[in-house]
Amino acid sequence: MPSADERTALDGIYRAEYGRCVATLTRLLGDISLAEEAVQDAFAQALTKWETTPPNPGAWIVTTARNRAIDRLRRESTREARHAQAMLLNQADEPREVGPVRDDELRLIFTCCHPALAPLAQTALTLRLLGGLEVPEIARAYLVPEATIAQRIVRAKKKIRDAGIPYRVPGAAELPARLKPVLTVLYLIFNEGYASTTGTLVRTDLCVEAVRLARELAALMPDEPEVLGLLALLVLIEARRPARVGRNGELVTLAEQDRSLWNGELIAEGHALVRRCLRRNQPGPYQIQAAINAVHTDGPATDWPQVLALYDQLLVVTPTPVVALNRAVAVAEVHGPAMALAALEGIDLPGYHLLPATRADLLARLGRTEEARAEYDAAISLAGNDTERAFLESKKASS
Repeated sequence: MPSADERTALDGIYRAEYGRCVATLTRLLGDISLAEEAVQDAFAQALTKWETTPPNPGAWIVTTARNRAIDRLRRESTREARHAQAMLLNQADEPREVGPVRDDELRLIFTCCHPALAPLAQTALTLRLLGGLEVPEIARAYLVPEATIAQRIVRAKKKIRDAGIPYRVPGAAELPARLKPVLTVLYLIFNEGYASTTGTLVRTDLCVEAVRLARELAALMPDEPEVLGLLALLVLIEARRPARVGRNGELVTLAEQDRSLWNGELIAEGHALVRRCLRRNQPGPYQIQAAINAVHTDGPATDWPQVLALYDQLLVVTPTPVVALNRAVAVAEVHGPAMALAALEGIDLPGYHLLPATRADLLARLGRTEEARAEYDAAISLAGNDTERAFLESKKASS
């Protein structure tokens, strides 16, 4: 029976390697469901067989999963199963790529974002397969019930199977039509890494992977402004990650972060990408968000009037409750908490802890302590992340 430390180590490997392993097995098997089941079986074997972690755990998982898939196909009696088994046995370790996407994970994203699937199914399935996110984590990212996400994932897999949607590299002409959900998926994977919905605050593996895939996407589609905008957004936020958590693991807000800890190379890269976007003059939501983060990382302090102007522009392009909430934060810095509190009126974000958390902060700044404490209680009850919950509890105690 593995120890608690061994289980923790394996859980970390699962989170870091799951997406890569599923993507690789999908390429080898040509079947998403079979690939996922085989990878899950391999991790179950690792739990009982590993005495020490192998030098390359991802390779061990892929090899074991491939063998498990072959064993399963051997037990099947259908002609299709025998054909798939022969393909697996004769396939080279690195089959020749046949399309423009060279990265297994990126190819899996594009495959899951097939237009035959509904938008929510596309992104939910990709987050589950590639990011290894559990249903509750995906549900929190979308602010929808867990049952809804679970149903979408099951239906998406069934549709892929029943409709015979192939796992293949999309042709260059198809890439733009698949772009919007792909950008959404990369954005959500990074967000889950930067502010995890459960456990500790930051999942570095997801942040790094999302940035890497965004770079791959930018290399693949260098003339798409929103691709450059997303990459700029991610690297600018990633640049601040070293200062996001304090020495004792506590959350450190943007205003309190030690800017000397920020990654200057990533900031320079992000600013250069934002300038490229500005020259194109085709503003989209990711480009505007990147510009906002460029302002945050430009100089010793944030130019809040400029941030507010950009949020005004973003709200026109993307009139969502989350954007309105973020804009209200900027309103507070420019016009004060009373006007910001008024800006929150009518915003409906059930289950989203940052709405009552923001309201609590504004009420506390206005001296309305009892109301602030009630809002902090609401935010604490909704926060799924241990670090954020502790931060909110400390804010309530000091209000």
